[in-house]
Amino acid sequence: MDITDELKAFVATAQTGSFTAAADLLGVSNRLTSKYVAALEGRLGVRLMQRTTRKVGLTPAGEDLLARAPAILNDLDDLLAGVAETSRGLTGLIRISAPVTFGESHVAPMLGRFAQEHPGLSFDLRLSDAFVDLARDGIDLALRIGTLDMQSLKTRKIGEAHSALVASPAYVAQHGAPAHPGDLGQHRCIVDTNRQVARRWSFLRDGAEHVAHVQGRFHVNSARAAASLAVAGLGLAYVPRFAVVDALQSGALVAVMPDYQGQTVPISAIYLEGRALPRKIRALIDFARQDIRRAVAA
Repeated sequence: MDITDELKAFVATAQTGSFTAAADLLGVSNRLTSKYVAALEGRLGVRLMQRTTRKVGLTPAGEDLLARAPAILNDLDDLLAGVAETSRGLTGLIRISAPVTFGESHVAPMLGRFAQEHPGLSFDLRLSDAFVDLARDGIDLALRIGTLDMQSLKTRKIGEAHSALVASPAYVAQHGAPAHPGDLGQHRCIVDTNRQVARRWSFLRDGAEHVAHVQGRFHVNSARAAASLAVAGLGLAYVPRFAVVDALQSGALVAVMPDYQGQTVPISAIYLEGRALPRKIRALIDFARQDIRRAVAA
């Protein structure tokens, strides 16, 4: 058997927790996936997995191998794809991680546009507001919003996300609109807990920062959910503008406190330190930089 196939079967099984899910991911049979993993264990002379009727777990040796195997397989794929790309253009799979709301509203459409230019590429987009382990999960590129401090990772700024303070017309008609941040203490506020300091809302006016510490009945870990609650007239929401652009255009929400600029945070492309960046990843980062900046600025 080929050790590359064995490693791929092991990594897929370890990441999914079952031979069945790994087989679906690899496009092979359940029996063949199990056979590959057993062959790898035989080759190494050590048990890598603990098998039960419900789940497959890792032994200490399996955990050590999983910490390194995805990067090795990615490097091999990059090497082979790089040779092929010189004559056939960009090819292979790119695994991308992004936050849920931003991924749905911008990253997925952006990948669709990038894919049209590069028919030899395929994509695995994984949306999660949690910070993923790029090496362990085999992620080639993560797109993240906000200030990041991560060792062993390279970060490239590709744009900015602007926050907007919004409310429904019905809420404004009933409760009025705040004129300055000091008024927010008198209003119902919907707190997006994905923000770095959720109840600290920061604004700029004439170069000076104005901060409000808010309270609210609703705390949600989704900008889109906060916007939906605001559309229902349940309070003011302070969320990234990309999460409410459609509602603002339709009139379901209106911008309030327009004399104050909402917080601006960076949008970054993140990838592993110490690896030669494949040409297809460089191309995607450059494309994302142009595409996301144009879309977010709109």
